[in-house]
Amino acid sequence: MTIGIDVRCLMHKNYSGVAEYTYNLLTHLFKADTQNSYKLFYNSKANVSATLPKFDQSNVKYQGFEYPNKLLNLSFKFFNYPKIDQLIKGADNFFLPNLIFSAISSNCQKIITIHDLSFELFPNFFSYKRNLWHKIINPQKIINNCDKIIAVSQNTKNDLINLYDIPADKIEVVYSGVDQQLYNKINEQTKFKLIKEKYKLPDDFILYLGTIEPRKNIEGIIQAFNLFKEKNKKFKNLKLIIAGDKGWKYKKVFDLAQKSPYKQDIKFIGYVSRQDKPLLYNLAKIFLFPSFYEGFGLPVLEAQACGTPVIAGLNSAFPEILKNSALLVNPDNLNEITQAIKELLTEQALYQELITKGFDNIQNFNWDKTAQETLKILKSQ
Repeated sequence: MTIGIDVRCLMHKNYSGVAEYTYNLLTHLFKADTQNSYKLFYNSKANVSATLPKFDQSNVKYQGFEYPNKLLNLSFKFFNYPKIDQLIKGADNFFLPNLIFSAISSNCQKIITIHDLSFELFPNFFSYKRNLWHKIINPQKIINNCDKIIAVSQNTKNDLINLYDIPADKIEVVYSGVDQQLYNKINEQTKFKLIKEKYKLPDDFILYLGTIEPRKNIEGIIQAFNLFKEKNKKFKNLKLIIAGDKGWKYKKVFDLAQKSPYKQDIKFIGYVSRQDKPLLYNLAKIFLFPSFYEGFGLPVLEAQACGTPVIAGLNSAFPEILKNSALLVNPDNLNEITQAIKELLTEQALYQELITKGFDNIQNFNWDKTAQETLKILKSQ
């Protein structure tokens, strides 16, 4: 069988959540399957060969094109042409790892992964440009036109059913995994010293790692940190590290940090590479991720794999993937977030309990298992 895969999300150097998902899935998928042929579609006027991952399996081939991207997307949207499966010279099934403009022949089975429907539930969290993009691309139509849908959580499956009226039997829940070879407990002081020097990290800090955008509730994180510092003077050396690329509507976050009475204790360090992230998680006292909504929430599992206790939102997919292995708080309640920070920093038994439960929890999320379950769907007719 020949399976086409859209890998346009892997053309950029800095990976977002979707790119992380796609990279990890394909890495394990190609290790597991040596029988089927894979054609990886991408399109770019620029030379992206240096940033595309190197898959060297004999049954995996890139199929790259150099059409003007905006014109190609317009053609996909308004003319349903050219057909991607025809461009790559044929495929039995075609896999879209995320929502994107595309056109695929009717006789080629289409499978798509949906990570979340946050743009439907919380349009106020997105920029005007991003909301317009979602309106133009028409996610409901794309999803309805696919033969099979992979949801990364039961929460996302429920949203697809409730918001788009997708039949439940058309949707398969396949959890993402955690790369435990990369994310694990590290005890190498030399590496810690180098990473602390690279990012100018303090000895004691709480960590947020993710895109800087409203949905992630970074304003709430800063406000809760202010409240914690105000009420707990003995933690005068505790800092807040905010790591990640700028998304949309990020200026309020920087303005709020600048106006904080503890602004000298709040540090933005920008994008962090895959190789550096495990060290950052290991060094953090707490991983703070009280997002308003997540279709899955991979960073909380990465932190747990590194032995870092997690505070996350009591909403969306978090109760499903974390259960009782983290402190779950109302992201709108600053007192709850502040109290959770205090409990973890002052109650050693609770701190150690969440480390242990975190290690147990991540055993449920394995990329090999994700790849096998996805392969079963990709091969199905």
